[in-house]
Amino acid sequence: MSIMMKKAYQCCTVLAASLCIHTYAFAGDAITVYAAASLTNAVNELDTLYEQKNKTEVKTSYAGSSTLAKQIEAGAPADVFMSADVQWMDYLQSKQLVTPTDRINLLGNRLVVITPKDRPIQLKMDKNFDPAKAIQGKLCTGDTKSVPVGKYAKQALTSLGWWDKVESKLVETEDVRAALNFVARGECQVGIVYATDAAINKDVVVAGIFPENTHPPIISPVGLTKKNADSIKFYKFLQSGQAKTVFKKYGFTVLK
Repeated sequence: MSIMMKKAYQCCTVLAASLCIHTYAFAGDAITVYAAASLTNAVNELDTLYEQKNKTEVKTSYAGSSTLAKQIEAGAPADVFMSADVQWMDYLQSKQLVTPTDRINLLGNRLVVITPKDRPIQLKMDKNFDPAKAIQGKLCTGDTKSVPVGKYAKQALTSLGWWDKVESKLVETEDVRAALNFVARGECQVGIVYATDAAINKDVVVAGIFPENTHPPIISPVGLTKKNADSIKFYKFLQSGQAKTVFKKYGFTVLK
């Protein structure tokens, strides 16, 4: 065999082996997960762990819970839905796209005010504090009518008597990570996000934590939107000890 032919044969052998490995790596049907943007880092890590253990591909789409729920209602092929609040899971249940027995309240979180790291401010999180004295620029959070973090933010600001003083400064975003990034880039003076989002970005600092009695409990439920062997297995994996360790690593409170 000539040197050229030998090299060509070796290349083909390596290519064939790699194709076999790839096919084996994802032998089963892919699982499609729709997850709230706030869960991105934790779920990315869990997807990798699940794929390595089960040789099944996990395809995850991230966006605001409202956007994802509407897409599922319109027929998007999600197997599992992970919401940032209970209301959007309730919405899908009301449309008979999730059943009461195939959903659980999995995670808890806290609501915080953030600023760029190089421009911190001091806030006192009570009704006697005037936020207008400290917040003179834009305030970013999720859409206050539909995005969970925005709804929580409006409820908390209203409870403290701050809403009327900051409403004109509001910049509403499509999801919590967009608000986080606006603040990290210095395009907004302050933002209202989840504690877990603030923790993963080194360019922001927490200026205040909203008292838990200023808004409903922040709960992230998970539900099955398609019930099959693969989706059920992944749903159970999200409740496993291994998954709980990952969620805790990113600052979530595990409820189940």
